[in-house]
Amino acid sequence: MTLHELNILSQPQLKEALLKCCGSASWVKMMMAYFPADDLVELLEDAEEKWYDCSEDDWREAFAQHPKIGDIDALSEKFASTADWASGEQSGINNVSRETMAALAEGNRLYEEKFGYIFIVCATGKSAEEMLALLQSRLSNTPEVEIKIAADQQNEITKLRLQKLLE
Repeated sequence: MTLHELNILSQPQLKEALLKCCGSASWVKMMMAYFPADDLVELLEDAEEKWYDCSEDDWREAFAQHPKIGDIDALSEKFASTADWASGEQSGINNVSRETMAALAEGNRLYEEKFGYIFIVCATGKSAEEMLALLQSRLSNTPEVEIKIAADQQNEITKLRLQKLLE
């Protein structure tokens, strides 16, 4: 879709398109004011600014819209509207060893138990082993530090998805 095509979507269609980029209803509501958008660079800047205007609850809402890293079944079930994007973003999981998948599953469990939300990482271009190392290293963070890291990762994912939306 082009930027012009995005700009002329009806309000419900635009909300749906933006929700595919970021699952925070507050972020989507704030972003609606920036349409019609003049150019992609400005739109990405606005998206980032509005993301950091969101609350931690808004961030957690967005996190909940992602499948866990390596959860292939969730990609096809719960996250059907973004499955293609998430599958591509998590392509580093393809052809991974059972041991690495088991370690990711255990790491995801420990992370969610500690922080109360799933492990968020901008997975694009990362191998399963890289994501596992990031997951394991971030488990030692305090909740105050980790929420900011997770929010930064969601911001990167959102900007990538906005770019994909306009390809």
